Amino acid sequence: MQPLNHSHRWDMLIRGGTVVDGTGAPPFTADVAIRADRICAVSKQLPGEARVTVDACDCLVCPGFIDAHSHSDAYLLLDPLSPSKVMQGITTEVIGQCGASAAPLLGRARLPGDWRRFTYPGKWRTFADYRSLLEDVGPAVNVRPFVGHNTLRGCVTGYDPRPADAAELARMQRLLAEAMDQGAAGLSSGLAYPPGRYAAVEELIELTRVVAERGGVYSVHLRNESGRLAESISEVLRVASLAGVCLEISHLKIGGGATSAVLDRALQAIERYRADGLRVAADAYPYTASASDLDIILPEYVFSRGPEHELNLLWDPRWRARITRELEKNLQTCDCKRIIISTTVDPANRRFRGKSLLEAAGMLDKSPAETVIHLLITDRLATQAVFAGLRQDDIERILRLSYVCIGTDASLRSPRGLLADDHPHPRAYGTFPRFLRMCLDGLLPLAEAVRKMTGLPAAHFGLTDRGRVRSGAFADLCIIEREVVRDRATYREPHRFPQGIKAVIVNGVLTVEEGKLTGRRGGRILALQGD
Repeated sequence: MQPLNHSHRWDMLIRGGTVVDGTGAPPFTADVAIRADRICAVSKQLPGEARVTVDACDCLVCPGFIDAHSHSDAYLLLDPLSPSKVMQGITTEVIGQCGASAAPLLGRARLPGDWRRFTYPGKWRTFADYRSLLEDVGPAVNVRPFVGHNTLRGCVTGYDPRPADAAELARMQRLLAEAMDQGAAGLSSGLAYPPGRYAAVEELIELTRVVAERGGVYSVHLRNESGRLAESISEVLRVASLAGVCLEISHLKIGGGATSAVLDRALQAIERYRADGLRVAADAYPYTASASDLDIILPEYVFSRGPEHELNLLWDPRWRARITRELEKNLQTCDCKRIIISTTVDPANRRFRGKSLLEAAGMLDKSPAETVIHLLITDRLATQAVFAGLRQDDIERILRLSYVCIGTDASLRSPRGLLADDHPHPRAYGTFPRFLRMCLDGLLPLAEAVRKMTGLPAAHFGLTDRGRVRSGAFADLCIIEREVVRDRATYREPHRFPQGIKAVIVNGVLTVEEGKLTGRRGGRILALQGD
């Protein structure tokens, strides 16, 4: 690249940092020069002046972090600054995960409960409509969008508890192809949730063949993440192998009291398929608690036919009594102190945010089961909860795997404004600094830790010229104070930014400076067919 024809040779110059380039290679000291949206030089003591100079002495200079599993789809339209993500060093979000995407919204398809809390700027039905709105608001982060299988089913079959017939499958294939031709990068499934849980293996194979033909990725929330983990992983490995599609296993973990031997079998299956040449990776987060809709703990028949049917059952006194009895029995094996109420909608339920299910039950003078049903009815199924119970040893074992990258499994949030009005899992604010701190404290070598957050997901998701610190790459960068970086969000106080993220640059735009948001937005929609 030629120097600019004026007194400033560079637009931005990052001086004297320890570069961890995203490849897994050893760190090295260098300056990094940026012109427009690209890195144009990486070398010691680069000559010349810059419009903006960033002092990175005693800091790490890394590629911007890639959130391999994000749910920010609709919220990006409300707060395109993406504060909780960009402040932890994230420059790219892979959205539309767990089978739920913001588009298309045709037929009976509807947004998930937490997204339905808000009114959005503009209206959309097709994926192209949604993409146009997102481009209009101009996000601070890059966005790699997926289409949700549950969303497609909502468009075509509604929420009926049955496999799709041939005509319905053909229509889903057409909608998926249309969305990918409009920029979607793949398909995600949420096989633990209706209506995706009713899909036969053949349906998944035929849909993922559409993804494979277009060079996309299939990302999947497994049917079971506890005692049947190995069988659930074998199912999606078989689907990916038969379809010839690149596979991402979402938030790989094991819970529900399952033994580590179950995890052994699951990981052995992944290794076999990888050895046979299947492109398969996974993502994970460094916490011992998961989060989901509160109604996931209800008997399956309650939510098996969609939200309207579920609410009708909960409102009906006879059905409610039956469901309460069954749920009381199921909760006997749970520690209700370790189920934390997070998102609520009804103003009267705000007081339960951050409280355990047991605490909320005491406040209502109800049993835990009665409390669950009360919250779901008054919040119209939008209640979410945090579920503790994952083992630290299993989490660390998964995080060490060479093919596992990092994902927040969270929507963006903000300490102020509309998106401050809930009580999220702390992973929304802290996932990447927490993982980096764990690695700096001995979990993994620094270079490998950074590769898992940058180069690995960039390669797996086909993000050309991203995830690397090298000349010619896009200028997505994160500058980190190594000695102090850590997460600060907790289960009781989740809306807390991390510390130690000094600067974040997205496509050459300084988005975080000296640990504070600048308000500038440089993100792009990273469509499958190019940036």
